[in-house]
Amino acid sequence: MPRARVVLVHGLRTSSSMWRRQLELLGGYDVVVVAIDLPGHGSRIGEPFSIDAALQEIDAALNPSGSGDADPALPRLLVGLSLGGYLSIEFAARHPDRLDGLVAASCSTRPRGAPLGGYRRLAAAIGRMPDRGRGLNDAMARLFLSPEAADDVLAGGVALDVMAPVLEAVGDLDPVRALSAIDVPVWLVNGRFDHFRLEERRMLQATRNGRLVIVPRATHLVSLIRPDDFAAIVLGAVAELDRRAASERRLRNTPEGPPNGPPDFPGQLAGANVGDPPA
Repeated sequence: MPRARVVLVHGLRTSSSMWRRQLELLGGYDVVVVAIDLPGHGSRIGEPFSIDAALQEIDAALNPSGSGDADPALPRLLVGLSLGGYLSIEFAARHPDRLDGLVAASCSTRPRGAPLGGYRRLAAAIGRMPDRGRGLNDAMARLFLSPEAADDVLAGGVALDVMAPVLEAVGDLDPVRALSAIDVPVWLVNGRFDHFRLEERRMLQATRNGRLVIVPRATHLVSLIRPDDFAAIVLGAVAELDRRAASERRLRNTPEGPPNGPPDFPGQLAGANVGDPPA
C-alpha cells in the first residue's frame, strides 16, 4: 500500500520533465508520485497561464476524482520549486483541506519590488532575441547542470512566451501572508547559494508548523543540483505525514479522544542542514 501521494510542480519555463530523476528516486519507496505540467508549459505550451488555472491543475493531481489511485486516507504532499513553490504555497493557503503537507523549494523571496522589476526587464530583453532566448536558456542549462540534469530540464520543451504573463500574475501573490494561513506542516527548502533565499527567515517565522532546510553546495535548482539530498527531504516529509496519519488513526480508535495540547510537529524555529557534518 502506498505511503503517500506526492505531486511535483516545476519552475518557470521548464516542465514536468525536470522531475525525471525525482520520479526515479521517490518511486522506489512506496510513494505515488505525479509530476504535472502547468498551463503554458511542457505538454501545455501555448495555453494561457493564470494562477487559478495553475491551482486547478495542482488540485486535480493531488485529489484525482474517479481515479483508481485516489485513496482518501493517503497523505497528500505537495512539492513545488521556484514558480511551483510560490503556486504551491498559494494553493495550500486557499485550499487547506486539499493537502496534508507542503515542501516549498527555492521560493523564499517575495516576488515584488526591485527584484521582480529587474526580472521582468530581463525577461523582456531575452524575449527580444531572435530565438526568444532558447539558445541562451539551453546554454545556461548545459553550463550549470550535469548533462543528465540538463537533459531532464530541456526534454519537455522550453516555454519561451510564458515569462511575461507568469511574472505579472505571480507579482500579485504574497507568500508570507499565505504561509501564515497554512495549518499543515511546511518544509522550506533552499540551496545554500540560492539567490531566492533572501527572506527565508521571514517566511519561516510566518509559518505555523514550519521547518527550514538548507542544502549545501546547491544553487536555485536544488532538486537538479543535489537530487539525492532533495529526495531525502521529500521522503522525510512523507515519513512525518505517515507518522501523523498513523497517530490520528490511533486517536480515532481511543475512547478518550485526542489529548489537549499543541501538535508534536517540530516547531517553526526548527531547521536542518542536509549533508552537513554534525556540529
